[in-house]
Amino acid sequence: MTDNLNTYYYSKGSGTTVVLVHGFCETSDLWHNFSHELAETYEVLVPDLPGFGKNDLLPDDFTIREVSEWLYRWLVSLAKKEVVIIGHSLGGYVGLELAKQHPEMLLGLGLFHSTAFADPEEKKLLRNKVIEFVEEQGVKVFADAFVSQLFYAPNRKHLATEVDKAVATAGQTPLNTLIQYTKAMRDRLDRTDILKSGIPLLFIAGEQDTSVPLERSEAQLPMIKKGKAHILKNTGHMGMFEAREEALQVIKGFLKSIL
Repeated sequence: MTDNLNTYYYSKGSGTTVVLVHGFCETSDLWHNFSHELAETYEVLVPDLPGFGKNDLLPDDFTIREVSEWLYRWLVSLAKKEVVIIGHSLGGYVGLELAKQHPEMLLGLGLFHSTAFADPEEKKLLRNKVIEFVEEQGVKVFADAFVSQLFYAPNRKHLATEVDKAVATAGQTPLNTLIQYTKAMRDRLDRTDILKSGIPLLFIAGEQDTSVPLERSEAQLPMIKKGKAHILKNTGHMGMFEAREEALQVIKGFLKSIL
């Protein structure tokens, strides 16, 4: 238990701790394939973020910092002093905030389809529209309408099983979880200072990602003091499926280079 909340996670392997953090309207299931392979070399911890999967939501109007503090306290409860975090999208925002508040814990940080920039105004307006949409139409309609678009269109047919599972998982997200995280992402702070901090960083970007456009990712690269970037061609926002083997090898290479 963390802060009297349920803390569901799974763990595999032994060695240096690598924490895989899922994104918005996802669960720890996202990482099953990656965790199995990474556990051949490392201890891999994969939690459900509060409000997703089997874990309880934080009190209303929480911030990304509060989610990162939840993650920090959970890791401390497991006696983990130093870890590498690989975060998908929202998971990257949480990782950046953990790096801001507790830099001593981070051996490295992987931003997988994520960004250190705050939301620009047009994105904030889009977040507000998402809240209005789900309040009127419900989570399932939102999931059915939008989640498949996270995958680059030419990939959707041959990844139909993965697309359907992503849609189904998102559709099971509690309404208040979706609303509260949308607000937290909308209001998160710019964390480009972390790029300049010297913490080893990995950027994985999708060439065809419409959620975190490639030009936004590329604009951050000159700021990185220590790290590497990799662009997945013909890939949207779901590179762990769209370019599974390539992304996995990039993560393995990053871990090997810093540990």
